[in-house]
Amino acid sequence: MTVAADILALLERFAAEMPLPRVRALHLPPKPTPGDLRGEFCALELDDGSIGLSYVLLGDTWAGMTRERERLDPAGRPALDVAQAYSGGDALTRTDSGGDALERTLGFAAVNALTRCLFDRAGFAPGASGDSIGNLDPQPGETVGMIGYFAALAPRITARGAKLLVIELREDLAGDHDGVRVTLDASELQHCSKVLATGTMLLNDTLDRMLGHAARAQRFALVGPSVGCPPDPLFARGVTLMGGTWITDARGYVDALVRGDSTAPFARKSALAREHYPGWPALLQRAVG
Repeated sequence: MTVAADILALLERFAAEMPLPRVRALHLPPKPTPGDLRGEFCALELDDGSIGLSYVLLGDTWAGMTRERERLDPAGRPALDVAQAYSGGDALTRTDSGGDALERTLGFAAVNALTRCLFDRAGFAPGASGDSIGNLDPQPGETVGMIGYFAALAPRITARGAKLLVIELREDLAGDHDGVRVTLDASELQHCSKVLATGTMLLNDTLDRMLGHAARAQRFALVGPSVGCPPDPLFARGVTLMGGTWITDARGYVDALVRGDSTAPFARKSALAREHYPGWPALLQRAVG
């Protein structure tokens, strides 16, 4: 089964145990400014206050969601129904209207919102993140893999004496850059003892392929604000840590997002290690009480 199918199967188990909320509203950021880290995510709000995020800068997703907002409006719909669209193909797939990608992006936000809903009902929260590189703790002489070139994070790895290997899709970035090797060949991840990747892989369906190349890695950290789905399928496939955004003030977060302001005061960075996760069945049992 695919990651999406496994995730949705867990949400269906949730629905079988208790009623799930409906969608209250979809919140979109203003038009992103090139180079600005704001405006990368939409927020789906459920009627119990749960919030789920999804990345909107793959292809023309933001423009499409803005243009077709009325058609896509999920307000009042059962959140699980909205989440089902997550299994409808990768987020770069396009119909003539771009609908597949838009609905899948929306579906992923619903997946994340429902996951937060269960965590809250079960009284569970992930711990705080110690850094922005997935608690990888780079060591001298190690080779750390990075999927996608995030230049701002590179010095935090190389300053520790580790080598950094970046897997990229852009040919113009390939080569050596200040001690960082950038390659288009994902198979080189086999030489990495630790790997840092972002949650966008959950939308473009590259997670399984990259995990296959990184099978020798002792740690594989998946990080980003939209990393908020059920952890079980990811941990079962080799992810060892999920680093996400834990919203502490839903109203403040949404208001800041739609204004294009910093959402940092209304959330904290979280880190959930595989060995510290109780498992979906245990959380369901806690929620049922």
